[in-house]
Amino acid sequence: MPKIGIGIVGGGYMGKAHAVAMSSVGAIFETNLRPKLEMVCATSASSAERYRKAYGFARATSDWNELVNDPAVEAIIIASPQSTHLKVAEAAFALGKPVLCEKPMGASLAESRKMVELAESSGVTNMVAYNYIRTPASQFVRQLLKDGVIGDVTWFRGEHTEDFLADPDQPANWRTKGMANGNMGDLAPHIINAALALMGPVESLMADVETVFKQRKNETTGALEDVTNDDHAQMMVRFKSGVMGHIYSSRVAAGRKMGYAYEITGTKGAIRFDQEDQNAVWLYKMDDPNAHQGFKKILTGPEHPDYLPFCQGPGHGTGYQDQIIIEAKDFLEAIDKREAVWPTFKDGLDVAKVVATAIESAAEKKWLNVDEF
Repeated sequence: MPKIGIGIVGGGYMGKAHAVAMSSVGAIFETNLRPKLEMVCATSASSAERYRKAYGFARATSDWNELVNDPAVEAIIIASPQSTHLKVAEAAFALGKPVLCEKPMGASLAESRKMVELAESSGVTNMVAYNYIRTPASQFVRQLLKDGVIGDVTWFRGEHTEDFLADPDQPANWRTKGMANGNMGDLAPHIINAALALMGPVESLMADVETVFKQRKNETTGALEDVTNDDHAQMMVRFKSGVMGHIYSSRVAAGRKMGYAYEITGTKGAIRFDQEDQNAVWLYKMDDPNAHQGFKKILTGPEHPDYLPFCQGPGHGTGYQDQIIIEAKDFLEAIDKREAVWPTFKDGLDVAKVVATAIESAAEKKWLNVDEF
């Protein structure tokens, strides 16, 4: 089986997840391409070397240019801060190397648009790392919608809610500086991506974006610092299909740890999903006998997409890391078959457009059309 050298820019939270996924994906999905962890890049030589030893890379560097230009590195995973995404992707595409980029693509809409231009002009395989929509449960929901199981969709409600900054005494950190690191740059893109995957393009929206805790203490000095990004946001949306909906995202939602959830109502039934119970889909069918009506819990199992390679037992479930492994499989297949696999950079740009529209809508306090962005 042919091997492919993998280089990962960034060795932290997501860098580790991608390294583990690339180490595992060949055995789980028996992919044609077998990844080899060639090089990891971090901000310092010491941290890069620590990641190399921990994850099993052949080499380490503190210079992403060295990683991208290394001939043994044949595909690039960008898991570094958003401010680095454009320049790393540009260098990789210039060398004809496939890129899997963590979301959101660029630090701004302009950067995301430039990344799409570079990807399309190069003709090289490209993907954006939206992992949550890849659970067997959410893939199954997409099938249910395609098959018309709940009829014509009339309503969508989606949320991505967490509480890692719900405590007002939590000190200022990198997450409280710059819009790219705020709720609209961090959490909102995930549930917007889900909405686009499940419902199709958004035509127009009206948004409200708010910073709940406008100042936080510096962890070292105790002095108050301004928070320069948002804590939560809501959007009323109208999809191009005509369906109306609502999207909410928050990093100050007390009690929510991974509240990536959605409800979809149709003319023949409804669907519910919550990532905190990621191995279950709740389905309501109006044509059930009256005595049997109510939401039915469907546990994921071997009959659902991308589940069987992990486990032969229904109800045993998959976890967070498994989403990244599924993502790795899709990326490798896209490279091997030279076929685009959703979501490409262009699909990532669609998310960025919705984010930009929402921020502008909140500032102008009016409905705006996404296509204008």
